[in-house]
Amino acid sequence: MSRRAVRDLVDGESVEEIYVIADKQLRANRNGNTYLLANLRDKTGAISGLMWNVSETSMAHLDAGAFVKVQAKVQMFQGTLQMILTKIEAVPTEGLDPEEFTPQAECDVERLTARMAELVAEIDDDDVRELLQRFLADEDFMQGFTQAPAGTKAHHAYLGGLLEHVVNMMEVADRIAPLYPSVDFNLVKAGVLLHDAGKIRELGYEESFIYTDAGQLLGHLVIGVEMLNEKLAEWAAEKGTPFPEETALRIKHLILSHHGTYEFGSPKLPMTPEAVALHHIDNLDAKVNEFLRDISDDPNGKSHWTAFNQRLGRKLFKGASGD
Repeated sequence: MSRRAVRDLVDGESVEEIYVIADKQLRANRNGNTYLLANLRDKTGAISGLMWNVSETSMAHLDAGAFVKVQAKVQMFQGTLQMILTKIEAVPTEGLDPEEFTPQAECDVERLTARMAELVAEIDDDDVRELLQRFLADEDFMQGFTQAPAGTKAHHAYLGGLLEHVVNMMEVADRIAPLYPSVDFNLVKAGVLLHDAGKIRELGYEESFIYTDAGQLLGHLVIGVEMLNEKLAEWAAEKGTPFPEETALRIKHLILSHHGTYEFGSPKLPMTPEAVALHHIDNLDAKVNEFLRDISDDPNGKSHWTAFNQRLGRKLFKGASGD
């Protein structure tokens, strides 16, 4: 029997199925009673699951990233489908196909990897090009880089998403470079490749998408600078001379400032033309991808609008093309 996928759920149906619990929170309602809010996922999408009148002890066996079997009723609430759970229990992984639960990229990973190498090879600053090629020649790095998602919920939240995000950004940088001759797009491309590189250690993505301990404690910006420092140390050891100091500082600044504002977790504001260019290229690709995925994954097929997206603070207009 085929699985009841998240994308196929409809208002009013009863469900008994296995999903991944991507996130788990215990909250208190107005009366002080504890309830479970779980983010349940499979490869087709995610849905919130709520279970009333639980205790911390009764939910202690459920961990983020675990497979769980639920019994629930699907209902529409404020334009969004959710599950009201009557039962949830952890299940072993034996016999389960991880690909049924992990969103996959629709892109050609080999083609994107080759294109990324081409774009790096076109960089005309010898030091920057060689530094980036050291990352591309690192098998462990590339194994993670070509598999990792770019996020767990928002943009490019699927296997291969990080690679797709980076190549899209590099293509944008390559196309707009002639419009801004005073901006060093060699550095911008270095920032594109490395700005989210720390996510290969920040996120766990073998069976489900979770944050690692390093991801929770440090975050991908700090991890990314650490990874860059490792390559800079290799450079100095092999060549007997350090990598150009100012160039290294500029690349580190690109990593640390690419979120753009303090409110979005950026420890530094962009302070170079290259940094502000990177921030906006990153934001463009991330937001367009999130809009497109939200529209394509919306379960309300007959509506001209998606459900309200809490992250975006709005509904999205789909138009009449699906009628």
